[in-house]
Amino acid sequence: MDEQIELLFTIDEGYLNPLKVALTSIRQNNPGQAFRIWLIHESIAMDTIRELQKLTDYLQFGFEPIKIDGSRWNSAKTEDRYPKEMYFRLLAGEILPKEMKRVIYLDPDILVVNPLLELWQTDLEGHMLAAATHVGLTDVSTRVNQVRLDVDHAYYNSGVMVIDLDKAREIVKWSDIAQMIEKYNLLLFLPDQDILNHLYGKYTKEIPEEIWNYDTRKYMRYFTKSLTQHDIHWVMANTSILHFCGGPKPWDDKHDNRFTSLYLNYQNQLKRIESVIK
Repeated sequence: MDEQIELLFTIDEGYLNPLKVALTSIRQNNPGQAFRIWLIHESIAMDTIRELQKLTDYLQFGFEPIKIDGSRWNSAKTEDRYPKEMYFRLLAGEILPKEMKRVIYLDPDILVVNPLLELWQTDLEGHMLAAATHVGLTDVSTRVNQVRLDVDHAYYNSGVMVIDLDKAREIVKWSDIAQMIEKYNLLLFLPDQDILNHLYGKYTKEIPEEIWNYDTRKYMRYFTKSLTQHDIHWVMANTSILHFCGGPKPWDDKHDNRFTSLYLNYQNQLKRIESVIK
């Protein structure tokens, strides 16, 4: 495949191993696909970046780490609640090279179990973003968030986003984000998602969560809502991105659902790869 997919992650060192597991799953389920991995960070050590480069080289990914000065975000009044990495994804258009037109942002707590090319080629239909919603059997949570954030659209999850970078450069401004943090401080439950929805939800195209942002805590909800069609066989054949939302995480001993063993399998594959490339 000639078309290169651009992927963006924004993490600190605490999420380095989950990122490696995610990258392992991406390569295994996208053989032959060209990828370039962008990592925006503030404080990951150079030795750690070099170790990560060994893995991306082995997996045949392009790799572009970008270290930025996060001091501009120190003025956020509740910095302890809002890690700086949260802002980096929102300002991807500003941070990434101007010649880049599109990127897929991914949280690191994911597995990719089917190809990503269709997501990359999503027709945004003039929108700045494409993202999925995580709704329940009813739309009660959506309505609560609409009232809380004063919006009239669905509540989008920020863990998987296709971003039109040119539009992001026009629309996304740090001053708007800072103003929202100051104004809505006590009302922000999930700050990155709340900011995304309040400021940029109207520029977002909805994509199917069961394909592109499957909440692994909610298997029975998907199963029931689909009238039992979306069983585990359907998921493994059709879902591309499994998202391990909330906690505990699948690398924690307390995590135990029907996707835990799958995650641990990719984690073990990573360990075998690392034993070869060290």
